Amino acid sequence: MQIQKVTLPNVAGLDVEDAKQALRSEARAQRKRRPAGTREQLGEQWVSTALDFVGECDVVACYVSVKSEPPTRALCEAIARSGRKLLLPKLGPGLSREWGWYRGAEDLSVRAPGRPPEPSGPAISSDILSEVGVLLMPATLVDRQGRRIGQGGGWYDRVLKQISPTTKVGAMVYPEEFVDIPLPQDPMDRPVHYVVLPDRWVPCEFMENDAVA
Repeated sequence: MQIQKVTLPNVAGLDVEDAKQALRSEARAQRKRRPAGTREQLGEQWVSTALDFVGECDVVACYVSVKSEPPTRALCEAIARSGRKLLLPKLGPGLSREWGWYRGAEDLSVRAPGRPPEPSGPAISSDILSEVGVLLMPATLVDRQGRRIGQGGGWYDRVLKQISPTTKVGAMVYPEEFVDIPLPQDPMDRPVHYVVLPDRWVPCEFMENDAVA
């Protein structure tokens, strides 16, 4: 796989939130430069890799990709076709952050401005996360120790506090977004266990060449 080179700004001297925003903005800008055809090819690779990561788990939580994020549409369908139950983020009453069961690609629709497509059906409280065996989550950057920079909304920082301690957590990023430099974090941030790349998944406590095949 040809890996793009990621160029990150020097954030020394910035406070944590400003540093995270600078890194996030640059990562997003570089994502936009990736050709759509390349994203589609990587998305096809991610399906088999992510299914291997999921393993024998019965209940999976994932996300619906938008724009230049690591693509998950085909992955969501593959998870469901494999017989597993799939939870996706969904806004509940009063814009509460809840979950819904995946009912097929044709069921997904944009139900609030600026939000990714969501499944129909009732919104389920985050208590359901105790049943999730594997969480596949988005990020813009992840370092070798599992520190991540997300989209800035805090959704998954809360999710990481609500899941079971036994839940297997993988952040999906492009290969160049799995970085060697330590990323800025605040006390509320939670690390992830694994990075899920298009062609392999990597335990964050090890170096990349110790990837799980």
